[in-house]
Amino acid sequence: MTPRFATDVITFYHPDFWGLDSAEALRDWAHEHPGAFWERVMDVLAEAGITGLELTFAPGDIDSALRAFGSAASFRRELAARGLSVVSAFIAGSDAPDWRRGGDLPAIVADAERRAAFLAEVGAELLVAGLPMRTTYGTRPPFFVDAAYMTRMADIAHVVGEAVSRYGVKLAFHTESNSTLWHERDIDLFMALTDPSYVWLCPDSCHIALGGGDPVAVARRHSQRIALAHWKDAVRPIDVELTVDETVFAQQQPYMTELGAGIVDWPGWAEAMSRTPGAGTVLIELDEAADPVAALRAGRAVVEEARAWPAVGDHAVSPIERQGRP
Repeated sequence: MTPRFATDVITFYHPDFWGLDSAEALRDWAHEHPGAFWERVMDVLAEAGITGLELTFAPGDIDSALRAFGSAASFRRELAARGLSVVSAFIAGSDAPDWRRGGDLPAIVADAERRAAFLAEVGAELLVAGLPMRTTYGTRPPFFVDAAYMTRMADIAHVVGEAVSRYGVKLAFHTESNSTLWHERDIDLFMALTDPSYVWLCPDSCHIALGGGDPVAVARRHSQRIALAHWKDAVRPIDVELTVDETVFAQQQPYMTELGAGIVDWPGWAEAMSRTPGAGTVLIELDEAADPVAALRAGRAVVEEARAWPAVGDHAVSPIERQGRP
């Protein structure tokens, strides 16, 4: 199967790409000019040969698309005119309800249904969510990611997953660094507690590696529940206790790198992904690329090379291994 290639709108959040001097300036400009923002994003996607898009937090969110085009149907037509489509949308942003407060369940469901209705109209089938963040290690009183906590999260996920399924949309969970769905054990526990009919997985190869895990092993264990995956590389596992606050994502950045320059086993990952329900889409995740066209083309080349490596036994074999080199 030849997959479609996609990317997250975050790829386009580097202020240099827009000739601006800060992320705040970009957010302000894009809010005032949503049409111009989306026109350029779509043009670059077409130029780079990327046909799929994941929406996320502002400025590349659902509300921005609606301000720019007036409706999901209009947005879909504009994308289709360039051979593009929406793959998924990520539940993100300061207005997203907090899953840690169980009393917010009606608001959580209503928010997910709103996003699912948009996705259904725009022709997409995946709503991606994350579990709440951990607290900084050593915080008192301590916050434990235990069976009781995961059971509460599973209960919410079931309700939300069932609600969005009525729109023909699947709910998939992303493995974010420093969140409560980060370590291999977190993923295994949450998957064990949730119903495969309503709860899917969106593993991120970079974030799993940043937590000291093996992305390929995770993908193989949960292959039949992977509806989508984020293809992203990591320099090394995070080796310090980060402060979990509004700066945590910036703190993670030094541990991330472009595809092929880090520690992720891309042939193994590609082979594992080929056995999943989400095999039809390869979502290359690049955080804030100053030159999105070059970065996306380079990432696609890494993916295509990895997919070309044949598998022997339970792992993919690189050209160097095939030649018998050390």
